[in-house]
Amino acid sequence: MSTTLKYHRILLKLSGEALMGEADYGIDPKVIRRLADEIIEVQRAGIQIGVVIGGGNIFRGAGLAAAGMDRVTGDHMGMLATVMNALALQDAVEKSGGFARVMSAIQIHDVAEDYIRRRAIRHIEKGRIVLFAAGTGNPFFTTDSAAALRAVELGANLLLKATKVDGVYTSDPTRHSDAVRYERLSYDQVIERKLAVMDTAAIALCRDQQVPLRIYNMTVPGNLMRIMHGEQIGTLVDAG
Repeated sequence: MSTTLKYHRILLKLSGEALMGEADYGIDPKVIRRLADEIIEVQRAGIQIGVVIGGGNIFRGAGLAAAGMDRVTGDHMGMLATVMNALALQDAVEKSGGFARVMSAIQIHDVAEDYIRRRAIRHIEKGRIVLFAAGTGNPFFTTDSAAALRAVELGANLLLKATKVDGVYTSDPTRHSDAVRYERLSYDQVIERKLAVMDTAAIALCRDQQVPLRIYNMTVPGNLMRIMHGEQIGTLVDAG
């Protein structure tokens, strides 16, 4: 492994499902502690880091909307689920000796700061891990879109999407044994091939602002730091 760090500032997108571990719902304490430790390791190495977290382990607005609930109401409930996850991750980070701030795109002053771009940058420059909750604060926009937006706003060198698979495949590797993993893709290839990487709005924003995206397996301990040292883990999506 190279001793040289390749990145200065990153944005990590964690799905809510990533926090469940092997459970069907909620948060696995062992998983969230390990994630907190890996995030702290990266921050202490000198890399500024922000985290956007989803809420699918608790509530998914789009799913209930499909079952008949008002979409805006469902999305607002989903935003609150992300706040719960961010608070849990903040607690895990601080119990492991790190410093974290939760910033919410919706006003919820008793538990989180309002998201203000300049304040967020100041936090990460001071060595704090900033946890962005409530997506963009708007219904109909996913936390993937929020991750791309925050990466652009913060001037991140890399957007990382932590998943349970080791990259992007030609088809679902859990269903198709002949699925092949892509080492590298362009933004346009992801959109044209309708690959399930991030939603189209998020990919288009990364493309327009030239923010590289890497999809990797967060269940393998140490992968995040390996990427910081330049190892080619997972799938890279860039201008090609």
